[in-house]
Amino acid sequence: MENIIKNLRGDNGWTQGELGEQLGVSRQTINAIEKGKYDPSLPLAFKLSKLFGMPIEQIFTD
Repeated sequence: MENIIKNLRGDNGWTQGELGEQLGVSRQTINAIEKGKYDPSLPLAFKLSKLFGMPIEQIFTD
């Protein structure tokens, strides 16, 4: 699954670690999601959606 999390994170000036702290996950988890090596759980996808103020479908594409 592809995503735009790296771009959204950059637009906000956050490091992977800072984004991970806001979401309650590790920097490594954010890195793996950004690289498409890990698909987030549904609760984590909802947290990302709420944090960035975007529908999940705009953040993630298959």
